[in-house]
Amino acid sequence: MSLPLDPTPFPLDHLVERGCLSGWEERPALALKAETLSHKALRQRVSALAGWLADRVNTPGARVATWAAKGELTCLMPLAAARAGLVHVPINPLLKRGQAAYILADSGASALIGNKARISSLEQGGVPATCEVFEEDDALQSAYAFGSDLPPSGADPDDLTALLYTSGSTGRPKGVMLSHTNLWLGAVSVAHYLKLGSDDVTLAVLPLSFDYGQNQLLSTWYAGGCVAPLDYLFPKDVAKACARHGVTTLAAVPPLWVQLTEIEWPSEASAHLRRLTNSGGALTVDLVRDLRGHFPMADLYAMYGLTEAFRSTYLDPALVDAHPTSMGTAIPFAEILVVDEHGSVAQPGEEGELVHCGPLVSKGYWQDKERTARRFRPAPTASRYGGTAVWSGDTVKREADGLLYFVGRSDAMIKSAGNRISPQEIEEAATAFAGVAEAVAFGLPDKRLGHAVHLVVRGEGSDEAEEALAKHLGRELPNFMQPRQIHWRTALPLNPNGKVDRTRLYRDLLESEA
Repeated sequence: MSLPLDPTPFPLDHLVERGCLSGWEERPALALKAETLSHKALRQRVSALAGWLADRVNTPGARVATWAAKGELTCLMPLAAARAGLVHVPINPLLKRGQAAYILADSGASALIGNKARISSLEQGGVPATCEVFEEDDALQSAYAFGSDLPPSGADPDDLTALLYTSGSTGRPKGVMLSHTNLWLGAVSVAHYLKLGSDDVTLAVLPLSFDYGQNQLLSTWYAGGCVAPLDYLFPKDVAKACARHGVTTLAAVPPLWVQLTEIEWPSEASAHLRRLTNSGGALTVDLVRDLRGHFPMADLYAMYGLTEAFRSTYLDPALVDAHPTSMGTAIPFAEILVVDEHGSVAQPGEEGELVHCGPLVSKGYWQDKERTARRFRPAPTASRYGGTAVWSGDTVKREADGLLYFVGRSDAMIKSAGNRISPQEIEEAATAFAGVAEAVAFGLPDKRLGHAVHLVVRGEGSDEAEEALAKHLGRELPNFMQPRQIHWRTALPLNPNGKVDRTRLYRDLLESEA
């Protein structure tokens, strides 16, 4: 049975109050390595951490960043920062020093809480002078000893409460500004259509710095369920965790799903699974077949989302077998329009840009009016919500039965293993190397990753130069941005304007890899 679809937003930290007021006080809420917190204990620790944060960072709306693996700190911070009147900035633990330093500087973070190793990597000028640094264990111990629990927040639900940094097709990552309303209604929406309940256990595999990764926490707690955070090394670790915690809800991206269908699943690992949810890339017909074969008793939810609008569509599990490549229809609180090049709603079967309208639309990009103006524009006149809409840049079509299908992107963003990657970030890192005069990065289709990163560089290639460039990129870029292959060229093709002809270069790469 679905949870009631209540459209009234509240301050985000009220999720822990809801858990206790709904009679779930003693039910498990967070399964950590050393202990499992009840909803009552979760509320107490959120309040204690919020009290300490408000004392140490006493400027309303100040940004507080976390850079740590999944655990107590990273799970509590979205609610604790909200209760303290602060803005949480979760940094992907997979990022390297340079990317983390950029996010700290761009967000103007007043504080960073992280583990010792990550903080040490920033000691050489990576932390702004105005940013105070705390090790996560010290911060938690200090918070619980501080003895100043904060009551529920009285924030305006439209206030900013989180910045999630996401890559685009060009330039540095952008901080997407999310309000209490965005995150609260996102939790309500997902908990409703996934039919989550207080007896559900969600294995939090996705990074908590991602929009849907964070929603694993929020939607589960909204429903009164329990979250088990997991940083896994191997696919078998996921299966073991499912057995250990009696997991009912598992979210992943297509590359992980591929790996999970290639291992043996003991009956105790899959016995409790009720639902599988996919995001971060499209499912293939073969992958849908494999998932349905491995987990025949679990509902499979295919989903499409934008960090700028949290989540946009889902496919009803009853339709997955007949329409395995469909994006489905709009999630609750979202209105999805397909708009043609003339600004009109496209007819069934016609291609157009996906435009997301409604209260899940975020507040734009942090301190970036130019890019905000390109992506966040007035909703089409056909919208029932009006106001500001997210113009996705994705080309889709809606068939006569109302189901949406993805066609392609209008920009060069690379999506690999569920990660959004800016080609420009890779290119800038490559051209900072002394032996590279120009660089162009592409995502080439890949069965396991969605897209694999390929890098074309202009320079005098040699065994020594190739090895040195690979080491340089290894230091400067996170693993998911590393090129699968670096292609050295003495010259790059140019278009009539004298610029690198990316289209021809991409076509040449496709032909050479065929």
